Amino acid sequence: MTQIVIFIGVLLLGGYAIGKALFSSEDGLVRKGEEPPAFALLGTDGAAHKLEDYKGKALVINFWGTFCPPCVTETPDLQKQYEKWTEQGQPFEIIGINLGEDQLTANHFAQQYGVTYDILLDKGRRVMAEYGVKSFPTTFFVRPDGTVMDVFVGGMTEKDIDSRVTKLLQS
Repeated sequence: MTQIVIFIGVLLLGGYAIGKALFSSEDGLVRKGEEPPAFALLGTDGAAHKLEDYKGKALVINFWGTFCPPCVTETPDLQKQYEKWTEQGQPFEIIGINLGEDQLTANHFAQQYGVTYDILLDKGRRVMAEYGVKSFPTTFFVRPDGTVMDVFVGGMTEKDIDSRVTKLLQS
C-alpha cells in the first residue's frame, strides 16, 4: 500500500513538473518593461565593458555566434543600422555579445563583416543565462531609461531592425 501511495505521488509530481516545463510562459527571458541584468564583459578591443557604460543611450544588445547562420545573415544589417544612427549623431549603441567563442574567432568575424560596434565575449555564457537566452540570435532593444522596449528572438532583416530602432529612439 505504501508503495502505491509513493508511486502515485511520484506520478503527480512528475506530471506537474512536465506540465510546468511544457506550458509555462515563464521561460526566464528578460521581458519588455524590465531592466536587463547588469554585466561586465571583456570586449574584443581588450577593454572591460559594463551595461552601465551605455546608460542614457538607446541600446541594442544582440546575442550571437559565428556558428549561427541567422546571426551571420543579420550582422551586415546591424552594422548598417549602427552606421546610420551614429552618423546622425543619435545617442545609440549596439553591443554584440558573442556566445562562448574565443577572441580570435570573434575578431576575425568582426573584421570580415566590417563590424565597428562593440563586440563583447561571454565565454562562459553566464550573461546569456542571466538574460534567459535559449535561441540565437536574440536581440534586446533597451530604452535610454534602462528598460527593455522589445525582445526579438531569431534573425532580423534591416527593416525589422530599423523600425525597432526608430521606435527606440522616440521613446
